[in-house]
Amino acid sequence: MLAVFDVGTKYQLVHALALLATAWAATQYPHQFVRLSGWLFLAGTVIFSGSLYVLAGTGVRIWGAITPIGGLLLLAGWLSLAIGVLKV
Repeated sequence: MLAVFDVGTKYQLVHALALLATAWAATQYPHQFVRLSGWLFLAGTVIFSGSLYVLAGTGVRIWGAITPIGGLLLLAGWLSLAIGVLKV
């Protein structure tokens, strides 16, 4: 379970930095997709890392089934950021 917790912390760290980059990008590229990417990163990080933290802490396996939803939100955040930066 320590490895599961470790994955959650690594993804949280990377996407915390992505949120900072998105905040900067929103000032340089005022597009709705850039703003949307920030919300997608936030929701994805909470769901992805949060579900891994709960899984590691409780051992309840159903939380592992929620993790891919967060992963999809993180991927959507990266896609949205790329679209927002390239459209301006």
